[in-house]
Amino acid sequence: MKLLILLSVAALCSSTGPDAVVDLVPGSNQVSGRLELYSNYGEITIVGAVSGLTEGLHGFHVHEKGDLGDGCKAAGGHFNPFNKNHGAPYDLERHAGDLGNVGADYQGVAYINIVDKQISLDSTSPAYIGGLAIVVHAGVDDLGRGGNPESLKTGNAGQRSGCGII
Repeated sequence: MKLLILLSVAALCSSTGPDAVVDLVPGSNQVSGRLELYSNYGEITIVGAVSGLTEGLHGFHVHEKGDLGDGCKAAGGHFNPFNKNHGAPYDLERHAGDLGNVGADYQGVAYINIVDKQISLDSTSPAYIGGLAIVVHAGVDDLGRGGNPESLKTGNAGQRSGCGII
């Protein structure tokens, strides 16, 4: 049912298909999945499903490089073209690539439906994410509220469970 709803949302976003697609590959875990990105009126909508996760919340970010090597570590840090601290997707102070957490169900599947106004698929924008990586992390993103320096950099989200190039 959840997948049907996501597909319906995707159909509403664009009648010509997605503006970008991300096929996820394993990092530290056997993650797989497909994400579709739609650009509409200054917003990016990301829909899809990720499987192979543990039940619960997982950090979900755009990273600064489109390199999936070394178990997704080669993707570098979070995409941060405006040189800000890590935060929640609704914070003014956040990396452009900070998309919060996605929740996996008891079967290890996270159904994604994220709308973001900061990232862009316009190649003239400083927040352009084409060719960069999306990473799903093993742990919960503390959204920059962990009270330590690493929280303001990574959200303490842990290992990179899987990744894919936009």
